[in-house]
Amino acid sequence: LLTLFTTIGVYRWTRILTGRASIAEWRADEVQGSEWYRRAVRAHMNCVENLPAYTATVVVLLALRLDTAVLDALAITILVARICQTSVHLSFEQTNPVAAIRFAFFFVQAACMIAMGVIAAVAAGS
Repeated sequence: LLTLFTTIGVYRWTRILTGRASIAEWRADEVQGSEWYRRAVRAHMNCVENLPAYTATVVVLLALRLDTAVLDALAITILVARICQTSVHLSFEQTNPVAAIRFAFFFVQAACMIAMGVIAAVAAGS
């Protein structure tokens, strides 16, 4: 939500409130805005795309009543990697090295979610 409100929201509303755009002009199926704005939209969508997988993982962990320091550490690692991935997406022009760094942060998130899933599977099997 922070990404949505502080990037996309600010960009759009400053243009709407200053008369440079109308509220009806913003469409999801068209390329609009500056390069930075388009990166912000993609960063926001990355957050939205990962949310269902993380939510499903958390629901399973809650259903199994699992609460360990390892799971807490994995969850914090996911959050930090998510923030880093979004920050890299917003802060830098997207070159191959920057995209590789972004992917590394995504990979960390995916690995943590897989580890959480393995912990859940082992707990469910015992």
